[in-house]
Formats: sequence, C-alpha cells, structure tokens
Amino acid sequence: MAAAAGHMRGLLRVPPGLRCGFCRARSAAACPPAGQVRQAFLRFFQEQHGHRLVPSAPVRPRGDPGLLFVNAGMNQFKPIFLGTAHPRSELAQYQRVVNSQKCVRAGGKHNDLDDVGRDVYHHTFFEMLGNWSFGDYFKEEACGMAWELLTQIYEIPKDHLYITYFGGDASLGLSPDEESRDIWLSLGVPPSHVLPFPLRENFWEMGETGPCGPCTEIHYDHVGGGRHAAGLVNQDSPDVVEIWNLVFMQYSRETDGSLRPLPQHHVDTGMGLERLVTVLQSKRSNYDTDLFTPILDAIHKGCGGPGYQGLVGEADVGSVNMAYRVVADHVRTLSVCIADGVYPGMSGAELVLRRILRRAVRFCFEVLHAPPGFLASLVPAVVEVLGDAYPELRKNTDQIMNIINDNEAAFLSSLLRGRRIIDRTLQQMGPSKLFPAEVAWSLYGNLGFPLDLIGLMIEEKGIQLDWAALDQLAQEDAKQKARTQQAEQLEGSGVRLDVHSLAQLQRDGVPATDDSPKYAYTLGQDGRYAFSPCQATVLMLYKDQSLQKVVGAGQHCGVLLDRTSFYAEQGGQAHDRGYLVRLGQQDVLFPVESVQLSGGYVIHEVTAPETLQAGDQVLLFVDEAQRLACMVNHTATHLLSFALRRVLGDQTEQRGSHMTAEQLRFDFSTQAPVTTQQLQEVEGVIQEVVDQNEIVYMAEVPLALASGIQGLRTMDEVYPDPVRMVSVGVPIESALMPNSQAAMQTSVELCCGTHLLQTGAVQDLTITSERQLVKGISRIIAVTGEQAKQAREVGQSLAKEVDSLSARVKQGSSSLPEVQSLSKEVGHLTEEVSSTAMPQWQRRELQAILKALQRAANTAIRKLEIRQAAEKVQGLLEKHSNQPVIIDTISSDSLSILMKVVNQFCDKSPGASVLLLSPQASGEVLCACQVSKVCRVPCPHFPLRTGPWLSVLTWEATQGALALLPRVLETPRTFRGP
Repeated sequence: MAAAAGHMRGLLRVPPGLRCGFCRARSAAACPPAGQVRQAFLRFFQEQHGHRLVPSAPVRPRGDPGLLFVNAGMNQFKPIFLGTAHPRSELAQYQRVVNSQKCVRAGGKHNDLDDVGRDVYHHTFFEMLGNWSFGDYFKEEACGMAWELLTQIYEIPKDHLYITYFGGDASLGLSPDEESRDIWLSLGVPPSHVLPFPLRENFWEMGETGPCGPCTEIHYDHVGGGRHAAGLVNQDSPDVVEIWNLVFMQYSRETDGSLRPLPQHHVDTGMGLERLVTVLQSKRSNYDTDLFTPILDAIHKGCGGPGYQGLVGEADVGSVNMAYRVVADHVRTLSVCIADGVYPGMSGAELVLRRILRRAVRFCFEVLHAPPGFLASLVPAVVEVLGDAYPELRKNTDQIMNIINDNEAAFLSSLLRGRRIIDRTLQQMGPSKLFPAEVAWSLYGNLGFPLDLIGLMIEEKGIQLDWAALDQLAQEDAKQKARTQQAEQLEGSGVRLDVHSLAQLQRDGVPATDDSPKYAYTLGQDGRYAFSPCQATVLMLYKDQSLQKVVGAGQHCGVLLDRTSFYAEQGGQAHDRGYLVRLGQQDVLFPVESVQLSGGYVIHEVTAPETLQAGDQVLLFVDEAQRLACMVNHTATHLLSFALRRVLGDQTEQRGSHMTAEQLRFDFSTQAPVTTQQLQEVEGVIQEVVDQNEIVYMAEVPLALASGIQGLRTMDEVYPDPVRMVSVGVPIESALMPNSQAAMQTSVELCCGTHLLQTGAVQDLTITSERQLVKGISRIIAVTGEQAKQAREVGQSLAKEVDSLSARVKQGSSSLPEVQSLSKEVGHLTEEVSSTAMPQWQRRELQAILKALQRAANTAIRKLEIRQAAEKVQGLLEKHSNQPVIIDTISSDSLSILMKVVNQFCDKSPGASVLLLSPQASGEVLCACQVSKVCRVPCPHFPLRTGPWLSVLTWEATQGALALLPRVLETPRTFRGP
C-alpha cells in the first residue's frame, strides 16, 4: 500500500501551466465556460499523460447494424476491443486515446427520449468525455489520473466525491474488486467514501456477449458541507449523481454466459460533459449551464411568454418549463444528427429522429404557441454553443435548418390528414367507446401521428384508446422487426474469428493473410480477363469458436490460409464464391460459402467433404464470372459517384453502397430531388467514360499523402495505411502531385475493392430505380452490361405500348364498355411500367403519360355514365311523380351508374327518398339509396351516413323497402352496395 501511495504521489504532480490555466478561468469567473471545461479535459490527457487526441466519430455508427446511434465514447473503438481492427489501420496503432464523443441515446437499449423534459438532467444528445487505454495502463493509472483531474485541475472538493467499486458476484465466481478499492484508499479517499456495489451497478458489459469487466464510478454530492451522503449513492437522488465511470475490460462474456479473461486488458472511461459542467458551474440542473442557456434564451425571445424558470412536476403549470427543456434538448440532437448525415425518416435511426423532431414541434406549437419555422430558427443558437467543438455544425447550418423546416411542414400536413381519418373513423364507430386500435396504430406508424395526441382528440368526444390492443400490436411489430433484423444478420453473417482466437493467432506469431493475389488478374488482347492461379497452405481451422488443427468430413468450419485470391466482403463489395481443392486431389471440391476478414485474417467458410487439416496444400479457384461481374459493378459505382457530382454539384456525397454480381446500390445526399433530365445526364456522363475505355489505375499509397488530394472521394471509414487508391483515366502519380486538380475532373477514390483495368467492360449502365430514402438522402439501383441493355430494350417496348394505347384513348369511343376496357388497359400498363426493370428516367416519363391517359379515360367514363343515368332518370320521373318514397328496380350492371341515377333523380325531385335495386345475372343485387334532407333522422340500428349522392334511409323507409323486396325479387339473392 505504501509503495502504491508513493507511486500515486508521483503521478499527481500537476504541471503548473495546465493547473493554473484552468484555475485562472475559475477565479476570473465563478462559472468556467463549458468550452474551457471540455478543452481542459482533452489537454490534461493529451499533454500530461501522452494520450492521442481522436476526433469524435459521427453519431451514425460505423459498421455496427445493431446500433441505432453512437451512444457511448467506446463505440468507435469496438474493433480494438474485439481484436478485429485491421493491423495496418490507424485504429490498430492506438494505445492511449482521449476525445469528446457526440452521443445520442434515443431508441434501442439506451433510450432517454420519453424522460427528456420531465426532469433537469435527461438528454437525448450529450457529450461523453473519455480516455482509453488499449493494452497499456490499467486500474492504478486510470484511477490516479481521474482523481488528479477532478481534485487538482478542476479543484472539486474531495469531500464531495464518493467512489463505488464492484463488490463481487458469488454466482459468477467473481470476487470483489479489492484492487480498485485499495487504489482509491491509497489516493487518500476516506474508507467511508469508498463503497462496494453489486453487478447491476458496477459491472459493465458491451452487450449480451463480448468484452466486459468491473467498473468504478465517481459520484458527486451537490450539498457537501461535511455531511455523510454515502446512503444516497446509486439511489437516484438529485443531490448525489454519478459523474464519471471507469470501466476495466478484463473479461469476455461468452455465448454460454460464462466469463473468460481477455488476452489484453483495456480501460474505457466516460464522463458526461453536461453533468461535469453543472458541477463546475455550481448549478443543480444541466439546463442552467451555458450549454443550454443560450438556446433557452433564444426560445424565450422567439416565442415570448414566460421565461424558463427550471420548474418540474406539479409546480410547472401548463408544462411550459418542460417544453423549454424538450425543445432545447431536441434541437441540439436534430442539429448534430443532421450534420452527421442522419435525417428524419421511416426506419431505424431515421425513424427515431423523426419522432424527436415531431415531439419538439408539438411542444413548440401546443405549449409554447410558437409560429411555424420556429424550431429551425433555434439552430444558430446550437451552432454558437457547439460549433467550435464540432465544425460540421457551422458547415451545414443552412442544410440543418432546411431539413427541419421541410420535416416540420410534412408533420403539420400529416396532422391534418390524421385528423380527417380520426373524424371519419369516429363517424363510423357506432355505439363503441373504444377507438379501433388498428386505425390508431396505422396513424402512428404511417403518418407519425403521436398516440397520446390521438388519445387527447378522441377523449374530448368520450372515446378511449384501446391501449391493450395497441400494446399487442406494438409487441407484434417489435417481434416482426426482431425477426427481420435476425434474418438480415444471418444473411450477412459468416464465420468470424472471436477475440480469443485472434489473440492466440497473434501470440503464436501467425502472420496476417496475404490477400494480394486477389488483385492478380490481367486483361488480354481479346478483351478477356485472366485470373492468376493461387496455391496456399492451410494454417489453421476454426470451428465452434476455437482454433483447431483438423476437421472431419461434413463439418462446417472456417479455413485460414497463408495467402488467398478470394475477396473478403468489405468496402460494400460482396465476397467471392468458388472452391478449394487439395493439391493432387482435384476431384474433391471444398466449396467456399463466404469469405470474411477479421483483424487482418481472411476466413474461408466451407463445409468439408473430407478431412482437412493444417499443413494441407490447396489450390484456390475463384468463381470468375461472379468476380468479374462484381468488378464491373464496383467500377461502375465509382463512375456513378463521379457522374452524380458532375451533374448535381460537389455537395453531393456518398452515404453508402453495395455491389453484387447482379446490381449496384448507391446512397447519396442531395439538396433537391433528382429530376428526370438529371438522371439522363448522369447516364450520359458514365457512358462517355465507358466509351473512351479509360484505364483504371490502382496503387497503394501512404494514407497521409492520399488524404491531401483535392476532391478525393472518401467515406467515414477507418482506412489501412498504406491505402489503395483507384483513379479512372489519370495515373496515381499525377493525382498525387501538389495542387493537382485530377480528382476534380475524374473519379479518384480510396478503395480496397477489385476493379476493372479499363472502363469499356462496363458496356452500359442503366439506373433502374431512384427514390428518396429520407429527405435529403436518395438511393439509386443500377445494372450494367447485358442487364442494362435488356432494361433499355424493355423500356423501348413499353414506350411503344404506351404510344399505341395513347392513340386509342385520344380517338375516343361512344361505347361505355370499350372506354372501361381502355381504362383497365391503362391500369395494367401502369402496374407493368412501375414494376419492370427499365431506365428510371423513361419510367417517369411513361408514368406521367399514363397518369394523363387514366384521367382522360376516367373523364370519358364519367361523361358516358352521366348520359346513361340521365336517360334512366327521365323514365323514373315519368313513372314516379311527386312520391315521397320511391323503391324500384332498373337495369344496370354498374353501381356507379346506379348511384348517378339516384343522385340525379333526387336533384330533380328534392322531396323524394329513393331506393333503387338492380338484379345481376351473378345473383348479386346492386343497391343505391338517398334520403331527402327533410327526412334524415338518426337511427340506433342504422348509423347516419351522408354524402353527395348517398345516405341511409329513415327507419320507416327501410322497413318499407325490406317488406317490398320479396315481391321485387323472384329468388333469394345477395346484395352488394354501399
């Protein structure tokens, strides 16, 4: 203990410059600005303890489909914890890291959305200050640094701080973390301030499986004054709050629930900036700090009314203060997410963001009575608070405001549509007092109509939501989404090395797989690609999450080779298919089902037809047709990215892509919908490059050198160093020259994929689909080569059909059956044009023509029906003059004509109530009726329905009609009609 204390005293010698700088800020102003608090944290670890400052990752997770948003500082470092980081990547070189990470907790496992506004400390967006050690320092250094920063740099009184540590768990065979306890005691923390807690509070886990370990937390007592507040720690007391969590990753949770020691120990700490600033600015609410007050002031200035007073619960009359907190928090979240490319939408993170936006809009309108566009007007205040730390906010301010305004307008429009649906449903409900759950759920899911707002609207009319049925629908929806997610995960899954096997390979000195042979192909004079043969040695087999030397016949396993020509799935390109054969045994094939990359090791997934063991020599045969098709589509994707920028502007950025042998998918940001003409122009730009048969240059270059290229296309990914560069038509050397504009004039990207050597093999590219995923993000589906040619031929064929149909519709006809037949043809052709693979620009043109034809056909049908109805009405008027109730039969095979007859008759004889029946050869009876306005009386048996041509008869008239029916109809028949 004495030795540890001595070491701690050495560790806690704070350089005067750093300490005095922050102290001067505190003495000059009792409340140090949040920006200085953030900067002091980063400087402390960077300058005094050798940590590398890493920028915040975007809030959209990198390569983690199970996560909606980045919700902790450690998310971007998961590949390090799991051992899957590429050995040549910058990520793999990290040892000590510090940063301030943008985090969003809304939706998914960590969801604070519904709590925001109700109290003074929950947020959907927050900043996580953190320091990490990847196999470097551990508990002693981490605790010492934390104590030093809090008590000497930030000068937080020591008697206000309480420490918790893991108290052990007998069921898991885990002893108390006495090491952490002793470290804190050696730092001078009184024993009464060092408290053990069980697994739930002090054992952190990444997920159901994966790295985990005990944690020690630092709590702050806002009251202090020498009191003993240990009993309030971890009791949800607003007076004693957790401010910093230090996680010591030393175990891995296995699929069977057991814990295995990790091969390397890591430190992962996280401290919420908002809570820290609250402490340092001597506030009791996060919303009273300068991270929020400028935004709250902007809200008050923009909407007038009472200012923010920090009230909660019953004291907050009218929920005005809650509205201030909701709007301030949500506009921060919206600004950060949109700046990082997450826009409000209909699924996943986008759907959560849409709910956040709509919740903020509701509080703006319903509580603060703010004008339209008010929410977006708060964005400059957010930028003023966070823009220095996160420059992307300043860069995208206008775009953020535009997207918020567009989505607000869409929400208000949805509210109007939803109200109409609710009113119509209430009219049709009859005596029921429970609003149909299916209608409410549809409004919620399709229009984003808040359920609580539906409840408020119908409560005014004495109707209640069927919450039990809604809960059932929500559970079914959650199960369906879980099944879909599981299916997607299984579809994209393959054999992947676990953290223990990766560590064992590294300990045993097994080198990373040499996958350079995947680039070993040439283009012959005949235009054919030749793929070089590849011979390799089986180094290890992977089965049941363990490395093995031998697998038997019929066993499913992963094969690790010293070298491979197979492409592992990455960079959006699908993995290769093919097979392995043992040297000298060519008749036994080992089909390769998938190829995955983990920590630099390429794993080939096979089901062994015979015994396979380490040391076997194998020959690798890639499915050349599938590989070549992927190469075509990957190069075409680069050309598409270039063409979109050329046509739509440099602000167009790639958001994702996926290439298979069959097609390519490309997601991109755009400030406006892509027009039909622009789609044609994009295809034209690509065709020009294809026709020129440009050379595709590829080479590995230092990452720092490549990153300096003007106009370089990159994604939010972790690239290896050196990195592979792909340039179309311009040699790599030219693109790398200082002040080179090459990347502005052609496609130059960082890419590990396999590409064509010349663009001519693309032959043709046809965009078969273009649609907006969310406001500002579009998705293109395209095909190349023969598929593109076929799509264009189909488009031309359909265009001829549309031309022919157009001529016949314009010619017109006096025959109602003929015109109705033409209308059906228009409908069928519309469906075919919508569902067939063809050029998207042509589809839009044909759809516009067909829409006009449908209107023309409908108009012609309506005119002919009105004419026929008028003839029938004349006969009825002559037969029934001045009668109050008319029940009769007429000959008509159209319910639409029957309705028009009733309508016209009542127009000419306003005092008459009419019921017309039309027996059909099929056994059905068409029925249309309308009650004169003077006779409309609500009936308990027949709820009143009104319309321009239809209503329900009075009870007396209905009884008379029913009494007459046996005489009108010779045989029992069914009835069809409104």
